[in-house]
Amino acid sequence: MARRSGSKTPKKPITWKALKRIARMYVYIRPFQGEFLLGMLFLLLSSSSNLAFPAFLGDLVDAAQNDPSQINPIAGTLAALLLAQAVFSFGRIVFFERVAQRALAALRQAMYSHLIDLPLPFFHNRRVGELTSRLQSDIGVLQETFTSTLAEFIRQIVVIVGGIALLTYTSWKLTLFMLAILPVVVVLAVVFGSRIRKYSKQVQDASADSNTVVEESLSAIATVTAYTSENRERARYETANQNVAKLAITGGILRGGFASFLILGLFGALVAVVWKGTSLIATGELDAGQLFSFVIYSGFIGGSIGGMADVYARLQKAVGATEALLDMLDEAIEENSAHVADEPEGRPIPDGASAVRFENVDFAYPTRPDVPVLSNFSLDIPSGAQVALVGPSGAGKSTVVQLLLRFHAAQQGQLFLHGEVAESWKKWTWRKKTAWVPQEVILFGHSIRENIAYGRPESSEEEILEAARQANALEFIQRFPDGMDTQIGERGVQLSGGQRQRIAIARAVLRNPDILLLDEATSSLDAESEALVQDALQRLMSGRTSLVIAHRLSTVRNADKIAFLQDGAVQEWGSHEELMALPHGKYRQFVAQQLQ
Repeated sequence: MARRSGSKTPKKPITWKALKRIARMYVYIRPFQGEFLLGMLFLLLSSSSNLAFPAFLGDLVDAAQNDPSQINPIAGTLAALLLAQAVFSFGRIVFFERVAQRALAALRQAMYSHLIDLPLPFFHNRRVGELTSRLQSDIGVLQETFTSTLAEFIRQIVVIVGGIALLTYTSWKLTLFMLAILPVVVVLAVVFGSRIRKYSKQVQDASADSNTVVEESLSAIATVTAYTSENRERARYETANQNVAKLAITGGILRGGFASFLILGLFGALVAVVWKGTSLIATGELDAGQLFSFVIYSGFIGGSIGGMADVYARLQKAVGATEALLDMLDEAIEENSAHVADEPEGRPIPDGASAVRFENVDFAYPTRPDVPVLSNFSLDIPSGAQVALVGPSGAGKSTVVQLLLRFHAAQQGQLFLHGEVAESWKKWTWRKKTAWVPQEVILFGHSIRENIAYGRPESSEEEILEAARQANALEFIQRFPDGMDTQIGERGVQLSGGQRQRIAIARAVLRNPDILLLDEATSSLDAESEALVQDALQRLMSGRTSLVIAHRLSTVRNADKIAFLQDGAVQEWGSHEELMALPHGKYRQFVAQQLQ
């Protein structure tokens, strides 16, 4: 049965090792540590003033009985204390929010900058949804921690420790009595509440499962009807629905028991403390005002102890979120990535050197190391030549392009770029010399102008228009009411396949690359669109080194050289005429299949 997708922040135990690792996050707070310390000061002052309330309220009760002239001064002190607490709370919230938002903005930027510099294999092992969830949910957990959870944790510690100290000072006998009763009740309430939350979570999951049945069956209603599976789907939903009801009833019993326990336990404990306090008042060991303060302090302490479980769980989630973020930050970025590249683009190229040369290359993808893709692969692409790669699916054609772009590195053999080993080129510098037009064109959800200019953002309007003209794209662009400012939607959904291809070609034209890589650029187009795209590609390839992957004969027959790949190696090499002259050649069979 399908489950909801999503990435939940895990809880991690709060250990000394985990805390030491989390301390690395301080680098994002350090620029704002002055405001952070001010926020901590306001937090301590707010918590301390909160603890002073019960004492003054008790004094007010005693003043009513013993010295009425002190009622107004004590009431004035309480009013001043209330005002001070309001100011302290405001300061604490404002300073913590300022620090948290600016520190987390810096963390988000650091995370994104790091992610975008990671090597391509990293993204093959991770879903984009998981990575974006890390940026959203985990940093959201840290935001809650910095702005409220941490403050609440410290406040509760201050209330518990300070409250017990003040209770002991008021009456150590009553304090011992209270500590023998109240914490036990609170701990039992926390355990009870945890069990209820567990059942609530199970009810939510079961409800989601029943909704999944509805969503799956209704979205595929034609298939359900065609295969007469209505009764089967009804039975599936009934099972899921009954499970929801069963879990919800059990949860209701637990909630009813919890409510009864709270009434009996907490109020019973309060009655017991008041009973013991009145006994001490009767013996002269305690004043009525002190008992009043004592009861309020007991409520403060009980509430803080009860809330500690939830705060601790949130802190565990913060530890889990921090470790998940640090794990990603610890991933090694691609060497020579853009922000560390300092090699000039005008690097001299040796005379007479091949543009690209593969020499006895063996390669398997890191995710499938036991499945070789290229085996003893060799290929020499002269400068300025148009070379076509053809062959059956799985022969390794697209892998050649990925190796040439240095998305991956070969396990054996060597790749030479302009006569020098690939490793001598910074990846960023090399990629600046290439343009890639993939089979599945990826466009951004912006304007047509921004998508074309992605090849060279500093280009002028005239250069962008000329690139669109050379790509046979200007004509359809000008038919749009907004022209170059037309918004094309996510991944270019508002354009046809041929239009998307021509936008991608215009992007490549604008980049003016030394080496052009075309990966099945016309495979999914109709005849009219293919003719327009082919015309644009011929202009783009003219005078520059081009590597073309294609199945269609019309795409490859005009290439200077054709490499026929099979089983991860070049089986045949030559021009169209040379390969067609081989009586039993694999390329000749390929062409025959195309003609048929």
